[in-house]
Amino acid sequence: MGFEDLDDMPYSWSDHEDIAMKLYDQFGDDFTESKIYRIRFTELIEWVLALPGFEGKREDCSEGHLEQIQAKWVYEWRDNQ
Repeated sequence: MGFEDLDDMPYSWSDHEDIAMKLYDQFGDDFTESKIYRIRFTELIEWVLALPGFEGKREDCSEGHLEQIQAKWVYEWRDNQ
């Protein structure tokens, strides 16, 4: 399997960094650090569920997962500034 195939691998709620990277790829600099932390969890859940390759289920999501996703998304945003 080549590295390009890794983007096509399925992922779920515990893959916080993968989700954050995909969200950054999708939204880029539309969301700054403060805006990322102000996203409602109800919105964030929907965005994550809509990501290509995401195989998690809504009922498996926890507040802890969403907090980790936000934190990793902020790190990804900072790395790209």
